[in-house]
Amino acid sequence: MEYRQLGTSGLRVPVLSFGTGTFGGTGPLFGAWGTSDAAEARRLVDICLEAGVNLFDTADVYSNGASEEVLGEAIKGRRGDVLISTKTGLPMGDGPADWGVSRSRLIAAVDASLKRLGTDHIDILQLHALDAHTPVEELLATLDTLVAQGKVRHTGVSNYPGWQLMKALAAADRHGWPRFVAHQVYYSLIGRASRRSSSARETRSSCARISARSDGRSRPSRSRRWMRRATCCRPTLTPPIGSRRALPA
Repeated sequence: MEYRQLGTSGLRVPVLSFGTGTFGGTGPLFGAWGTSDAAEARRLVDICLEAGVNLFDTADVYSNGASEEVLGEAIKGRRGDVLISTKTGLPMGDGPADWGVSRSRLIAAVDASLKRLGTDHIDILQLHALDAHTPVEELLATLDTLVAQGKVRHTGVSNYPGWQLMKALAAADRHGWPRFVAHQVYYSLIGRASRRSSSARETRSSCARISARSDGRSRPSRSRRWMRRATCCRPTLTPPIGSRRALPA
């Protein structure tokens, strides 16, 4: 297995990771993906580790936390052999505090994930989607606290608009907070929206593309001028009419 540095961090990760969306599958969406129980998940983890794949990706929203629980059971007794990446931010319920990445919601979500995973730290915490209602300074300051507490090792995002990612990186540099080191995006023969967004080369982060086939490399964006200008904008502002970011997906 080939290993690479994750962005500008010191963390070395395999070029392939294992997604656990099928673990504990329940409900109409995730139940259709798969219903791997702890025993089957343990066998899949064995196969991955034998091949050198030690990075396992999950999310709190996968089967409403069941994926994290099953993954936690599958890696019990060998936490030091694996890297865990999980995501948070999407709705976990219908209440006003059940979604987003506000300070209170993010702290509670991380604690809940740690409990389900049966571990004391998350190697890579990624924000599952942009929460435009939470100021970027509040978000980054909270992540800085979680890293300082040892609950989170590295941070990243998933399916973020390029201009919002650049804005967050600029704020992190300005205040001395940890930078995002990974960006997990949907990319396939059909889904090409990420090519109009920021690239790993521009953000100095690793770009993990979710597709049936990917070489892990990122193509330079052709909208750099707009993204530089957008780093000064407020989160609620929309791109100027006629810009590449204003074009329909």
